[in-house]
Amino acid sequence: MDTLFFRPILLAISCSALVSLPADAQVQAQGTEASSNQSHTQLKKVAADFLQQMASNQPGEVKISVNEVDSRLNLAACQDMTAFLPPGSKPWGKLSVGVRCNTPKTWQIYLQAQVQVTSDYYVAAKALQNGQVLNLDDLSKVRGEVSSLPAGIIMSPEQAIGKSLSMSLASGSLLRMDILKSPVVVQQGQTVRIVSQGPGFQVATEGQSLSNSADGQTAKARTNSGQTVSGIARAGGIIEVNY
Repeated sequence: MDTLFFRPILLAISCSALVSLPADAQVQAQGTEASSNQSHTQLKKVAADFLQQMASNQPGEVKISVNEVDSRLNLAACQDMTAFLPPGSKPWGKLSVGVRCNTPKTWQIYLQAQVQVTSDYYVAAKALQNGQVLNLDDLSKVRGEVSSLPAGIIMSPEQAIGKSLSMSLASGSLLRMDILKSPVVVQQGQTVRIVSQGPGFQVATEGQSLSNSADGQTAKARTNSGQTVSGIARAGGIIEVNY
């Protein structure tokens, strides 16, 4: 009978002890559970820092925004995270950036982001004709958001001056690398100087070019002895053959 009498009292004391736990102990218990999940804020920071580093080589002003992580996403806390771009992705405009956990548990997610680059680029200052060799007066500088423009835009005059157009352009048209041709430095049928070189030797002879080639392009020539060789075209009618 004594046991039955004291049982409610003991139960009440036990419940009172649980409720009266110090506040910091309750917070610690909750924090232990929360710390087992990866912080979404840190995920965004890893992605944003990576994109900032990728954009550091871009001329102009860069603005980066990473979308919020789905609040329902629960990932194990990570000690070693790395960010990356999927193969073939360009580092600006609207894109997906991956974040991978390497330890202690492996997981991988993709976040949506946008990288805006505002910079100077060049357009045709006037109507230009197919085959026209460009000079500084043919270029007009424009400043704007370039991340939505096609790849290969001209961002410095040196990229275009001295090159010829492969098509006609209206005034204000965007200048791109893929519509510019480097000047021919070796012409088909031209007498050229063939310089053969390798470790410890260099030999020069004359020959005849078999192709039209710009500086740095592959060129073919026939030597005076009738041998056909391939090399790199250089200004001044030179073909370099490296061994």
